[in-house]
Amino acid sequence: MSDAISVLPLAVRGARAAASVWRPPTTVGIMENYQKAKTVEKPSPLPFANLSSDIIEMKVKDGSKIRNLMGYAFGKMESEAVRQVLFSGAGKAISKTITCVEIMKRRLKSLHQITKVFFRQTEEIWEPIVPEAGLDSLTVKRNVPAICVLLSKDPLDPQEPGYQAPGSFDTFWLETLKSESQGQTKRKQGGGRGAIRAGKHPRCGRREDSFKKP
Repeated sequence: MSDAISVLPLAVRGARAAASVWRPPTTVGIMENYQKAKTVEKPSPLPFANLSSDIIEMKVKDGSKIRNLMGYAFGKMESEAVRQVLFSGAGKAISKTITCVEIMKRRLKSLHQITKVFFRQTEEIWEPIVPEAGLDSLTVKRNVPAICVLLSKDPLDPQEPGYQAPGSFDTFWLETLKSESQGQTKRKQGGGRGAIRAGKHPRCGRREDSFKKP
């Protein structure tokens, strides 16, 4: 009788310990069964209204060469007929976009500037590594930070948010990067992971047993 009494607390403690160790399946466990097939950038309107029809639009990508971008932009902006150029970039291309803008402003020192920071939505399509496993494709939506910078030979509205007068370089970027980093901190505190959609909840293969409650 004493043996039964002494064993019972050990069994209870063991069950409680096992229950405290159990965790639900994580996104990492799910995604290891998938590989990224493609990334689709959703179309988004430019954050500027009433742009001139002859504006030069420079779409900066992560793999773009600054020498090629600036060679084309300088050639166009040296023409008296061309009055404005618009640089845009998203994600990893933001820093390269800012570099292009500063190079242009140092070459043409009388340019007025308006900067807009916003988000673009992308969708990542993930396919199962083993199609025979019966898993559905996943769509992961992400909000990617983006920037658009309008440079103009003609005066722009100084009351427009993001306006920067000719001859000033550093102050605005410091304020922009500070507000961007604060926004990233808030998103991390709120979760910040992309939303996942799937027709079936994918199973985690051999790890399935480890997710069962004792």
